Parts: sequence; structure tokens; C-alpha cells
Amino acid sequence: MTPTTLPLSEPYGPVTCQRAGQGAPVVLIHGVGMQSAAWAPQTAALSLTHQVIALDMPGHGGSAPLPAGAELPEYVAWLHAVLQALDLGPVSLAGHSMGALIAGGYAVCHPEAVARVALLNGVFRRSPEARAAVEARAAEIRAGSFDLDTPLIRWFGESAADQTARAQVAGWLSGVNLQGYAAAYTAFARGDSTYADGFGGIRCPLLALTGDGDPNSTPEMAQAMAEAAPMGHAVVIERHRHMVNLTAPAAVTAALRDWLNTEGATS
Repeated sequence: MTPTTLPLSEPYGPVTCQRAGQGAPVVLIHGVGMQSAAWAPQTAALSLTHQVIALDMPGHGGSAPLPAGAELPEYVAWLHAVLQALDLGPVSLAGHSMGALIAGGYAVCHPEAVARVALLNGVFRRSPEARAAVEARAAEIRAGSFDLDTPLIRWFGESAADQTARAQVAGWLSGVNLQGYAAAYTAFARGDSTYADGFGGIRCPLLALTGDGDPNSTPEMAQAMAEAAPMGHAVVIERHRHMVNLTAPAAVTAALRDWLNTEGATS
């Protein structure tokens, strides 16, 4: 992979990413607290046939944070500025968790720029109870309370693959920029319904994928996203949780390859 820095103009500042491979472009966006390296298994596999660009989200890795108080639409606007700077034409766009919210919102707002979209472990129309819980966590993070163990317990099981991935993720979370983390988590907490009504206008192939053990990005949410989009398809990976692209990399990569081979858009 080749590290790259894009010097975007204000209000965005520099954006860092990892690039690999040649061919049709695939853009990957990670979740809150992660970085572009979290896509390493998929980058290695997909770059054999595609040009893969894994972005560092604002306030993560080497990317500058967004202004204080930014909500999900500001992250979608950031992505639009990044893709305009990259000048790739229509892209295959995949996001994980918060990245899935950004990717889904982008597909709603800029359908002409998206050839297909994949939403991994995304959230969609949380229940009032789930929304209250995640907004409470966001408030704690903004107040400076950073609990490393709670998300790790929620995201990982006891298998060897889970524990190996957990060690990687713990390292990324431990080094995260707390301001960028708090800002992105707040937008994540408030963004599950922001673009939900627009999914019917996503005319390209849409993949909604999650693990059957993910309590927050549930199989029911994946199915609802797939049903809301005209070319939607849901995949649920059994015996895996939130970081399924790391704990079940072969299964996720296979689903993404099928998605990349899905052509056409509805009229």
C-alpha cells in the first residue's frame, strides 16, 4: 500500500489514505476510532483486481478533524470533497459502521458518483432505547470519559480470530485522537435516520452486511437497508460481531467480490 496525503482546502485540511492496485476504483471508509489500516485484509485482496483507496476519516489517522459540532451531512460533504480531489469518476464505495453511514448518505446525495455501495455493520433507524444508549455514550466521550474495554467486549468473542483482531483494534483505539473520536462518535450517534428516507433513491447495487452477533448493527437493520434500496442485498455472517471484516476476512472479501461483480442500475 502507498500512503498518500491529499491537501484539501478549508474547512477540511489534509486527508490521508492508503492506495493499492490498479483498475476500477474502490473507496473504503472505516468506523469510529479506527483507521485505514483496519481494511488491510480487503485492501490486499481487492487490490489484485481493483484500485483500492482506504481513507482515514476526519480526526483519524493523519486526516484533519472537522469543525466542532459537525454532524453526518458534514462528513458526507467531506467525502464529496475527497472524491472530487481524487477525480476517479464513479466509484464503488464501501463503509464500515460510521463509514457505512457516510457511504449510505453519499449514495443518497450523489448517486451519479457511486457505481455501487456496500454498508458493513451499519446502523439504520435505531429503536428509541438504542438511540438513547448510544447518545449517552457519545455524551460521556465528549466529557472526556474514554472506556476502552466496553467496545472491545461488545465487538469481539473468544475465538482466536476474534482475539487477534481485538489486539489490533485495541492498539488503534488507544492511539486515537480524542477530539476526532468524540466528534465522529457524536455524528454516528445522531445519524442513523438522517438519510434513511432516501434509500429508495439509491439506484445502484447496495450490499448491507453484518454479523449475526452484532447487537447494535443488527441483521434486522441490514435487511431493512437492503429492502429499502431497489437493488439491495443483505448478507449476514454467522458467529461474528461488529468487526466482521477483521474476524471473518475471507467471507467479507467474498461478499465484496460478488458485490463488485454486480452490474446495472434500475431505471
